[in-house]
Amino acid sequence: MRAHRANEALVRRALAVAAGTPPEDVPVGAVVLGPDGSELAAATNRRETDGDPFAHAEVLALREAARVLGDGWRLEECTLVVTLEPCTMCAGAAVAARVGRIVFGAWEPRTGACGSLWDVVRDRRLVHRPEVYGGVLEDECAAVLEGFFRARR
Repeated sequence: MRAHRANEALVRRALAVAAGTPPEDVPVGAVVLGPDGSELAAATNRRETDGDPFAHAEVLALREAARVLGDGWRLEECTLVVTLEPCTMCAGAAVAARVGRIVFGAWEPRTGACGSLWDVVRDRRLVHRPEVYGGVLEDECAAVLEGFFRARR
């Protein structure tokens, strides 16, 4: 139960980050925590803002966390927290960066790659497989996305 509450606190932080997403981008927030639990990086989606197809919140946060750590690209024992289940690109980036844990909020049945549509991160053929905790504060995370898309219709 204590671990579940800790994961909720992490997703609440990612929700706070998502609130700062530029208005033209889908409101997703990502945070990377170091092995000691300190926040290394936080980012929002910026694909539309930056005109960059790779500017997903997870990729931007992973890049910044690697820069902050300054000892290479391996983020072993780090935790990636995101408000939405990572897509195949972001799940692959987390595996490539050797992230130890992924915690996410809303499931994404159309593009999710941490257990919904695909399960990229748990593929037994991979050298590295992070722990995954999904559906944390799922309703709150989904509500942010639903509000964004409702306003666009």
